[in-house]
Amino acid sequence: MGRQEQVAEKVKKLVGRPEQIRNMGIVAHIDHGKTTLSDSLIANAGLISTETAGKQLALDFHEDEQARGITINAANISMVHEFDGKEYLINMIDTPGHVDFGGDVTRAMRAVDGVVVLVCAVEGVMPQTKTVLGQALRERVRPVLFINKTDRLINELKLTPDELQKRFLKIIAEVNKIIQMKQPEGVDWRMDVNAGSVSFGSGFHKWAINVPYMKKSGITFKDIIDCCRNDNQKQLFERAPAHAIILDMAVKHLPNPLTAQKIRVPQIWKGELDSEIGKSMLNCDPNGKLAIMITNIQTFDKREGEVATGRIFSGTLKEGEEVYLVGAKTTERVQNIGIYLGASRERAESVPAGNIVGITGLRRAFAGETVSTEDMQPFEAIKHVSEPVVTIAVEAKNMKDLPRVIEVLRQTAKEDPTLKAEIDEETGEHLLSGMGELHLEVITNRIKQGGLEIKTSPPIVVYREAVQGKFGPVEGKSPNKHNKFYIKVEPLEPKIYNAIMSGDIKEGRRKDRSKDLRAQLVDLGMDNEEAKRLIDIYHSNIMVDMTKGIQHLDEVMELMLDGFEQVMNKGPLAAEPMSGIKVVLDDAVLHEDAIHRGPAQVYPAVKNPIYACILKAKPCIIEPVQNVYIDVPQDYLGNVTRELQRRRGVVGEMSQKDELMTIEGKIPVGESFGFSGDIRSVTEGHALWSTENAGFDKLPTELQQKIIMQIRERKGMKKELPRAEEYMES
Repeated sequence: MGRQEQVAEKVKKLVGRPEQIRNMGIVAHIDHGKTTLSDSLIANAGLISTETAGKQLALDFHEDEQARGITINAANISMVHEFDGKEYLINMIDTPGHVDFGGDVTRAMRAVDGVVVLVCAVEGVMPQTKTVLGQALRERVRPVLFINKTDRLINELKLTPDELQKRFLKIIAEVNKIIQMKQPEGVDWRMDVNAGSVSFGSGFHKWAINVPYMKKSGITFKDIIDCCRNDNQKQLFERAPAHAIILDMAVKHLPNPLTAQKIRVPQIWKGELDSEIGKSMLNCDPNGKLAIMITNIQTFDKREGEVATGRIFSGTLKEGEEVYLVGAKTTERVQNIGIYLGASRERAESVPAGNIVGITGLRRAFAGETVSTEDMQPFEAIKHVSEPVVTIAVEAKNMKDLPRVIEVLRQTAKEDPTLKAEIDEETGEHLLSGMGELHLEVITNRIKQGGLEIKTSPPIVVYREAVQGKFGPVEGKSPNKHNKFYIKVEPLEPKIYNAIMSGDIKEGRRKDRSKDLRAQLVDLGMDNEEAKRLIDIYHSNIMVDMTKGIQHLDEVMELMLDGFEQVMNKGPLAAEPMSGIKVVLDDAVLHEDAIHRGPAQVYPAVKNPIYACILKAKPCIIEPVQNVYIDVPQDYLGNVTRELQRRRGVVGEMSQKDELMTIEGKIPVGESFGFSGDIRSVTEGHALWSTENAGFDKLPTELQQKIIMQIRERKGMKKELPRAEEYMES
């Protein structure tokens, strides 16, 4: 029996012992060494050789990941680790660090109960570190810390033992500050050096150490410094192998599914916790009803088709059984169940609650789907930190491939929910929207590698429309003049907008108004009366019903909200989505007879006054912006600031970190295309930089008209802007 088969046999024995299971992710800022460290852990499991670990990057199994040297897709692997004489099953997910692939991190967080947060000892806590740590804590996933690339502090920065400890304490304090702000109530997940929830070492050289192990083994900071300076890190690996220290840390400090699900289920599932399925999930009961959350869809092999990755929260999944897809409202048969061993999967006949599995046969599943044996309250939607802001048009080089383009785009968007694929009704173009330039470049390259010849347009930025003032009420009449709606528009309170964008306030139509949200809305600055009467949260916009005792209003409510949402999808300036708008229904008069208040009557009577109010409320275009963080030697500082300013960037803070200057700034996404090439050339390759999405800012006044006209022309709209009077009844 080969080593891989032995690992698979051990894994199968442990899947039914939840107290001996750890579901964990590895998260970090880009290039802090996640996949390199994963190699060390996998080598220990016997799935790759120890010699190639750190160079093989076994979990980057797509060609483009190896060519670019970055992780693009989250990858799963299961392995067995012995701790205190007991064997433990570790289900691990290696995640991307690049901001464009943050969606994969968000989805992986739903599957795991704990994360190893990697921080580069030289760069420290970076923007994406804060983002991924925030994502983990929002999903109630417990973190432990590994400070990587410690050898560089010793060999390149020549730090003494005292300076090393100070550097570590600074990183730990920063991480603990974030944890303290965002951890769930009733737990203390802060890092504790003495307890061993912090380790440091070198993923590349495969060694790691923490305070309890230093005491036990007698290794001192001086020993570590001597080994690094004498180019003898192999000795450190022999005395303190990374896999042993980190997996010991995971077993000791990260929760098993029995403990984790009691904390996590109330956050990710809003059903009745006292119900049969609620109790079963809280207790991770293998004999309860089935409840699985699908976190990822991938195609490894065309013959096999799609593989859905899912976390089983309750019940036991069996090969060949029929399951119910709650979102798709359909029943499908499970063909195969597999336990991940990197790029391959080991088949299993059944897998109980508390595990992460690969499932084939669920053709209609999507990332975020709830799978059960009957209808149930679905899991909370996976809230992605940022939204698609860059779009390209995709067309087939050969007309005969047109149907395949539609199919491939649909499949691509299914596998990666942070992509949006749609057909522009006016121009007939196939549009693909993603998180950034690199995201779309990777996706189009993968489509081409799949043998489909496509042409793509240069990237276009997705703008939003907003208002700066208030207007209304304006009367909207139905075409038959029997129904009237009095509507006004104003900007949404900034704190409420931020709460919707961060996922603290859930989107959706509200049948029971806002009883559950009222106190939160008032705290965020909303008027008490309005806070009681919220009827729809759509993207980052809301509608409030301030009417009293209007007959038949409930009967037209759904039509009215349809009209509101249609306007929010396409604003009047350039048919771009609206953002941060509050629409208030002040009053209404409705016909007695239902036949006179159908869709053809209600839609125009609601949409026209909203459009009129927007056009009178100082409408404007807002553009997506990114925060930029650049580390660069002082000699190149001027070149970098000039490059940022040339792109309408704003330079914020500058600070010195050792021999490097750190520049924090903001740059519009529309000006960021080609930024990586230009910044490399002006700094002769000496700059290290990263970006994170920072929402939307108002487009400068002098550019408003120009951009509006460009978008209208691209969309084939009339050159003249609409006037409010066109939407008002004379």
